[in-house]
Parts: sequence; C-alpha cells; structure tokens
Amino acid sequence: MKRRFTILILLAVQIVCSQTKDKTADVLFDKMYYIEAARLYEISIKNGDVSKEILQRAGDAHYFNTQMENASKWYGKLLAEYPNEVSSEYYFRYAQSLQGIKNYELAKKWMVNFSEKKKSTDSRAQNFSLKKVTLEDIKRIKPHFLLENLEINSAYSDFAPMFYKDNLVYSTSSDSSFIKTANYGWNDQPYLKLQLGKISPSQTNVTFKERFGKEISTQYHEACVAFSPDEKTIYFTRNNYNGKLKRDSKGVNNLKLYSATATEGDNGTVKWGNVKELPFNSDSYSVGQPSVSKDGKKLYFVSDMPGTVGSTDIFVVDILGENQYSNPKNLGDKINTSGREMFPFITDLALYFASDGFLGLGGLDVFESRLTDGVFDDPANLGAPLNSSMDDFGFIIREETNKGFVCSNRNTGKGDDDIYSFERSCAQSVEGYVFDAVSNNKIPGAIVTLKNSENETIEQTVSKIDGRFEFNDNINCNTTYIIEGFKDNFKPASKTVIIPSNSGITEVPIGLDPALIERKDGILKIKIGIILFDLDKSDIRYDAAIELNKIVLLMTQYPNMVIKIESHTDSRANDQYNLELSDRRAKATRDYIISQGIAPERIESAIGFGETQLLNNCSNGVPCTEQQHQVNRRSEFIITKIQ
Repeated sequence: MKRRFTILILLAVQIVCSQTKDKTADVLFDKMYYIEAARLYEISIKNGDVSKEILQRAGDAHYFNTQMENASKWYGKLLAEYPNEVSSEYYFRYAQSLQGIKNYELAKKWMVNFSEKKKSTDSRAQNFSLKKVTLEDIKRIKPHFLLENLEINSAYSDFAPMFYKDNLVYSTSSDSSFIKTANYGWNDQPYLKLQLGKISPSQTNVTFKERFGKEISTQYHEACVAFSPDEKTIYFTRNNYNGKLKRDSKGVNNLKLYSATATEGDNGTVKWGNVKELPFNSDSYSVGQPSVSKDGKKLYFVSDMPGTVGSTDIFVVDILGENQYSNPKNLGDKINTSGREMFPFITDLALYFASDGFLGLGGLDVFESRLTDGVFDDPANLGAPLNSSMDDFGFIIREETNKGFVCSNRNTGKGDDDIYSFERSCAQSVEGYVFDAVSNNKIPGAIVTLKNSENETIEQTVSKIDGRFEFNDNINCNTTYIIEGFKDNFKPASKTVIIPSNSGITEVPIGLDPALIERKDGILKIKIGIILFDLDKSDIRYDAAIELNKIVLLMTQYPNMVIKIESHTDSRANDQYNLELSDRRAKATRDYIISQGIAPERIESAIGFGETQLLNNCSNGVPCTEQQHQVNRRSEFIITKIQ
C-alpha cells in the first residue's frame, strides 16, 4: 500500500481525537511520524487496549499515510465498538478508506450515514447525499485519459509537476545528493527537492536532467512551483524557514509561499535570486501550491488561513507587482468544501484541482471547473482512469494539445507518489431533461431526437420518468447538433447545441409549451378556436362550448392556473352597445367555465371591452372587409398565474 507522503505538502490534517495512554506513540503522532506511531498503537491494541482513543489514532496513522487497508480495519472496529461516541468525521474517513480498497458498496453505506449526521453543517454531506451525482454516475464516465508512468519516477515520492520552457519541474524525495540528507519522520524519506526533467517530443515521457533551483534550496522542503508567463519569476512552497525553522503556538512548522527572480548567466544558465516571502504568509497557518493565470495577473494557492471553509481551501490574489498583492479571496463554496481542496492549476478555460470534499472514487480526485464569462462552473469529476481509489492530484495540462501530467499514489506505480503523463481524448455526451416550459414540471415519455446540422436524424430516445434523456454514443466534440423534443398536447421545440472541443457532458434542457398556450410580448394566453355567439346574444352555443371545454381541461391539468377573460367586438354598432354586449359575453363565458367545475376564484375577472381595443384601423366610419372586422371580434383568455 502506498504511503501518503505528500500530505505534508497537501498542508493540513484535521485531528479530531484526544491523547491515548501510549505517550510515546502520541509524541510521534503529534510530530506526524505516522509509520512508527502506527506500529506502537498496534502493539497497544495487541496488548488489550481497544479504547476509543487508541483505535482512532491507529486508524488515523494509517489513513494519513494512505494505508487504506489498515485504516479501514481500525476504523471499522472503532465504529463497531463506539458508533455513537465518535465524531462524524470518522464516518467520513471510514468511507474514504473503504473506497481506497474499492469496497464501494460498503463505502456508500457509510457515506450515507455521514451525510445523515452532517447534512446541515458540512458541505461534504450535501455533495455525498447522492442527489445530484451518484457514485455510479462517476463510474460510468467515459474513459478519456491515456496514462503512462514516467521514467523519472523513483521508489520515493515524485509529484507536483509544472511546465517550464520545454521541461518539467517537479518535486521529489529521491535523495540525489552525494551525502545522504536527514529523513523526514512522517515516512522516513528524504526532504523534498526540485528536479528538472526534459519532456520528450511526444510529451509522453520525461527524463532527468539536473537538480533545479539550487540557489533556493534549503535543508528542508521545497516543492510545488509555478512560473510567471515570461518564466522570469518562480513561486514555490517551502517550510517556514529563515535560517531556522519557525513553529506556531502548537509547535507546528507551517508552509509558506516564496518568490524568486531569474538571472541569466553564461551559456544560457538560469540562476534564481532575490528570494522574497509573500506578504500574506503567516507563522500561524500554511500557504502553498501556487498556480499563476495565463495573463500573469492572478495567483491561486491553497491555505488553511482564517476564512477557510474546510481543512484547506483554494484562494486567489491579484498580482500587483513589486511584491504587492491584493488581499486573499476565498473561491467560495462552489469550489471549496468542508474537506480538502488543493493543487489548483488554472488555464484560460478551466480550474483543475484535487478534492476529497466532492463525491469521488476514493481519496483525492481531480475535478474540473470550467470558466464561463469569468465565473467558475460546478466542478465535475474527471473519472477513471485519471482518478482512482487512491489519491490523484497535481493535474496540469496544455489545453491546446490536450496533453499533460498528473500524480497518483495508486498501487501500480513505482513509488509512493508517481507522475504520469496523459493524453486527453475528447469524449462528450449530451444529457438533459424535458420540462413543461409553463409549469417547469418534468415531462416523461417525450420523444427526443438528435440531429446533425443538416437536420438529419442521428439517434432518438424517450425521456425517463424524471424527464431526463441522454445521448452517449454519437457525440463528436467541436460539432453542432440539433436536439428536438416532442410530446402529445405540447408544441415541439428544438435547440441548437455546439459541443465544445474538450471532454465532458453538455447539458441541454428542452422546454415544451402546452399546445393550447402561446407566448406573446411576455404574456401567456390560452389559444383556442373562435368563440362564436348568435347576433346580439351572449348565450354559449354548442360550438363555443366545445372550445371552452378545452380551457376547462387545461385548467384541470394545471390546478394552480388563474385566468382573466376579456371579450372584444368590432366597431360596427353603437359604442356603448358594444361595450355592454361584450361584457355580457365575457361573464357568460366565465359562468360556463365555472359550471364545468372550475373554482370561481380561479377566474380573476371577466370584462368586456367593446371596441376600445381594436387590433387594426377598422374604427368607426372606416371601410373594412368582413375579414378585417373579424380580427377584432375575439375572446382572450390571459393566464395571470400558473404555479
């Protein structure tokens, strides 16, 4: 089982348990020396100590190193022995560890239990409530990433790649020094350093070139870098170190962001100097994992600073120059959850990041939030094989080539964390729903047709009980389609959809208007045949009743519908006479509808307007044809309320 070495650089670990009787193990645990702490806790358990605290810490020591089989073992025993005494966080961790060993059915059960306990206070509960996206939905995502393990990966931890010229800068704990450095107690590996690798012409492999940034290297951790667009400024993550390590009031050495500028030496060599600590760092919280926007104006990063929604959040600042930055801004609850969001990578098209706060396949999954008019869309899980039951993170991509790199500690790798190259194929599907455009109710049983831009039918389906439909097999990227919806008693509707050039799901809602309802100038009206009356009379004729019964049926189908009735005449005959006749006819129409079982309060008014609202110029004394006069003789049924 791979160890989660990069949790150090992933920043915060939320500890929710108290001290145990094994003080030696607790000291090691508090120093994040989890391998040795786990061994001592398990000795205590073997000797008969199965207290809540010891089981919690045994599980946590393995969980924080991604030893999910052992973590699930001790969490399972913890929840069996103390189901009502532990924090709901352990329901979440147990579910995550079960996902890590691909026991998805049991993981789903415990995630539902977590959701029931935390739904009012924890965004992860809402994300895992299985209402919007289910685990089955994620497992059904079409594979559109082809991954290859890189030559540079070692038996240690290799992660956090970043493009630099035609090369790749990455972080590694592989000890490349002549004299072995001290190891980090978390997992007994050397401290992280930066390496430079040459990207192959195919962009599918990377070969080691040399150590990178020796001028900014210390005896502790340097990792997770980003570059300005001109590549003359580097932003990097380092321990809070300036000659010696600084710790906060709890004894924790936090992480900080630093910048350095490039100077070009002989033979095109680059040296990094003028190292500056960024002004929004703090001794009391961590800041790291930078990503710079393509225009060089914004810096995204991860922190657990005050204002953080979960364990770690993604923030952004404006880069103002001269080591000046705006105040950090949290990206908000669309991106950040009560869990961990980390490793942001921003492009012109999207924000990519890792999270365990949204529904995923286990551990950290990579998510994509498309950028639309400067606003981030809801994050979408990128599915397998990019994501796995383990931690997947550190995603970077060149959008123009659809090639990039991602990190994972999945069991098929060479070491703890490995870097994989990938090529993203474009896999698109069209999903949506058919709905009543008047009531917004979903419409099952509608025929939905997929057509090409030449109006030729490609595929046809029927909307489900919840109105949803999908086309998965015939969708090409960067292509225009027409989606048509049809249902009896509704007007057909269609939408033209341009499928983007990147993989994903294109959502297409199709609204159908009831056949008897028309929209005009923002007003909804019931459209039926002409209501005819005998000369000088207001009695409802048989043929008029047939038309009015359509209104009765429609109002029965829409029980919240309220209408008003307006009756009009042409300009022939006396003005006052026409006004009185039209009013009698409006009220006779109202009375007939009520007589058929429609509640009186659902007819807001019934008023005759005579010849005061003519639709053409056929006023008094103007010669007009019978057809022109007929336009003005009408009854209108205006919908004032539908829901």
